[in-house]
Amino acid sequence: MAQLFDVHPENPQIRLLKQAVAMLEQGQVIAVPTDSSYALVCHLDDKAAADRLRSIRQVDEKHHLTLLCRDLSELASYARVDNQQYRLLKAATPGPWTFILEATKEVPRRLSHPARKTIGLRVPEHKVLQALLALHTGGPLLATTLIPADESEPLNDAQEIRERYQHQVAAVIDAGACPHQPTTVIDLSGDQPEVLRHGRGDPSDLGL
Repeated sequence: MAQLFDVHPENPQIRLLKQAVAMLEQGQVIAVPTDSSYALVCHLDDKAAADRLRSIRQVDEKHHLTLLCRDLSELASYARVDNQQYRLLKAATPGPWTFILEATKEVPRRLSHPARKTIGLRVPEHKVLQALLALHTGGPLLATTLIPADESEPLNDAQEIRERYQHQVAAVIDAGACPHQPTTVIDLSGDQPEVLRHGRGDPSDLGL
């Protein structure tokens, strides 16, 4: 049975989050709340964990995984960002957005899109997840929205996630229900921004 970490949504217990970080460092996959539904996360540099994360979601290497970054400066270390892109990112972060950008050499090649060499990046606005990222000193966390295979809606209830994935994830962090929408995905790797998925973020807020 996956471990359940019951944490306060505004003032999460650091000792519990440290236990979750230890699991990540041991190569485990855990489910975490975000500002746009739950996500599966694992350590960025652990190939076996990344393969397990893809297996749980049943997606292949062409599916963009996302790096969850603490802030915009960390994001810029893992993506090539020009001045125009930076202004848009600054206006949107932190928040319920995922941006597709050209990956830098800091991103393991096996994690970027095999043809386009792009990666999804985002800075979440969720106090529990921000605290987890602050405690995780190994860089961003590798993540994917927790949408069950053959379903279209993400999960947002920790107890349901624990029951459905009790043998596939090591732990679930419960900080109460999340918004029941995924992030809005914007591709910034081309000549013009392109909205790939409409989610919780409103593109008009960014002039798109």
